[in-house]
Amino acid sequence: MDFDSNIEHLRLAFWNIVLVAGPVLGVALVIGLVIGVLQAATSINEATLSFVPKLGVVMLTMALSAGYMLSTMSDYFTFVFQTIATLK
Repeated sequence: MDFDSNIEHLRLAFWNIVLVAGPVLGVALVIGLVIGVLQAATSINEATLSFVPKLGVVMLTMALSAGYMLSTMSDYFTFVFQTIATLK
């Protein structure tokens, strides 16, 4: 494998990381921001108030997007294993 193909494989790996983890991290960011604003507005400083809703929404997001994540990662690993099989 030459340098350009290695860079291409790294680019595909990073892109798949973004595609799979991005929605979950984005939802966690939005929920954390909303709860942080509500806590700042009401002066409630309770740690579980920010943790429990974020955990619930992130778990729901993971459950709803599990099929998409699985198919994306399966396609990527199929590509990787096919590439490994073609190496001499």
